[in-house]
Amino acid sequence: MANVAVVGAQWGDEGKGKIVDWLSSRADVVVRFQGGHNAGHTLVIGNKVLKLSLLPSGIVRPGKLGIIGNGVVVDPWALLAEIERIRDQDVEVGPENLLLAENAALILPVHGALDRAREASRGEAKIGTTGRGIGPAYEDKTGRRAIRVCDLADDAALPGKVESLLAHHNALLRALGADEVDPAELLAQLREIAPKILPYVGVVWERLDALKREGKRILFEGAQGAMLDIDHGTYPFVTSSNTVAGQAAAGSGIGPKSIGYVLGITKAYTTRVGSGPFPTEQENEIGRRLGERGHEFGTVTGRPRRCGWFDAVMVRQAVKTGGIDGIALTKLDVLDGFKTLKICIGYELDGQVLQHFPAGQSAQANAKAVYEEWDGWEESTKGARSWADLPATAIKYIRRIEELIEAPVALLSTSPERDDTILVRDPFAD
Repeated sequence: MANVAVVGAQWGDEGKGKIVDWLSSRADVVVRFQGGHNAGHTLVIGNKVLKLSLLPSGIVRPGKLGIIGNGVVVDPWALLAEIERIRDQDVEVGPENLLLAENAALILPVHGALDRAREASRGEAKIGTTGRGIGPAYEDKTGRRAIRVCDLADDAALPGKVESLLAHHNALLRALGADEVDPAELLAQLREIAPKILPYVGVVWERLDALKREGKRILFEGAQGAMLDIDHGTYPFVTSSNTVAGQAAAGSGIGPKSIGYVLGITKAYTTRVGSGPFPTEQENEIGRRLGERGHEFGTVTGRPRRCGWFDAVMVRQAVKTGGIDGIALTKLDVLDGFKTLKICIGYELDGQVLQHFPAGQSAQANAKAVYEEWDGWEESTKGARSWADLPATAIKYIRRIEELIEAPVALLSTSPERDDTILVRDPFAD
């Protein structure tokens, strides 16, 4: 049986939470491998809505092990708050079903302060970060000054690490006109939270190796989406980590050969939160209609998402760079009732039609979508659980998407409800 990596194939917010939750019924272990609490996964289970940011989506299912890998940057206060929040919704979370990598880097209050100060200083040129310190934490990791989870257990070395870290960050905060952080205060905060976090901590790579040898099914859960990847996305309007499936191995400590199937998640249309290029964006009644019908507000930020037509060029690029074997197409029901649908099949730039998203910032900003039109459908697809429940025109739309992105639809989601899913091909069976 294959282990499966689930990644976003657009700009995030594709519905990964529901798909990971649905697939976790077939898995034994669910691993988060990148990002931080800037991610937002919404699960609808019966009349209960669960919103997760750091916790792997599989944590809501009894008997499953959730792992936060070394590729994730972890705000320990946010993690504990999230644990308490979902415990209040009758989900059991403890060291027996949640494991945190000892070598994961921490997000500290200074990171959030620096993130927000930088965004404020950019004015209209802001990137559109969540302001939660994700970028500065990854910078510290790369700069080899991060405080990691394992450092919470080394009280003798911790003061020196805090002093070194703040010597760097306080200089930046001063330059931005923001308040500096007191080393003694931060040290006290870390010492206070250490005993609450350390019971969850372990050697993730070793545990995963043992689970693999036991034949356990492992599901790797990505955050954000391919076009927010630090290398392959719409730079600089991207997140601070690699979001493609290749990161699942590095971000959890397991070899790449251990990932058998890559499932890309994509909406039947396109959305984006924050700044950056968006060739198919509809700043009109169509965009408003998509946003209202799709309830397009960020799980973490609450910001309204920008909405537009399906971009087949962008998703095909995500398929290629991410090694995606098949896609889960979500929110098909949002398109119910549209008389005409459009699919982007290229970009017009300087008199030429491109079949890829250019890397340059100006080229991305100036690329204009080239569309083909398709008939919509009047019938409802909401809650469909088989192909027989779908209108013929909806099936034609799906088949055209498959042709354009050069990948098959493995799953089809027709509502936020867990069981409103059509399984075409079981990723764990490959």
